[in-house]
Amino acid sequence: MQYFQTRFLEEADKFIAGLDAKTAKKIFYNVDLAEQTNDPKLFKKLQNEIWEFRSKFSGLQIRLLAFWDKSDGEETLVIAALGFIKKGDKVPKREIDRAVNIRENYFKNKAKR
Repeated sequence: MQYFQTRFLEEADKFIAGLDAKTAKKIFYNVDLAEQTNDPKLFKKLQNEIWEFRSKFSGLQIRLLAFWDKSDGEETLVIAALGFIKKGDKVPKREIDRAVNIRENYFKNKAKR
C-alpha cells in the first residue's frame, strides 16, 4: 500500500544530482520505503509543517526536508523541497526556515494556476 507520493522540487533534485550514484540510489530507496511503510525512522515531522526524509549512507546523515500537499483532494503528495548533509544533532534552523519559505512559495504559485 502506498500512503503518499513524493514529488521533488528543483532544489531537492539539484541536491540529489550532486551526490554520487550510490548515495542518490539509497535516498530514492528510502523515499520509496517511506511511501509504503509510514516509518518514522525514515520520515518524520519536524516543525512548522515541515517533515524530513532521513537517510544514512557511508557515514553521512542525509536529509530531505519536505511538506504535505493535500490540496487537490485526490492524491496525497509529499513535496521534497531541499536536501542537505546533516552535521550536528539537530536540523539547522536556517534549513527549516528555507523549507518553510519554499512551502509558502509553492502554495502561492499553485493558487495562481
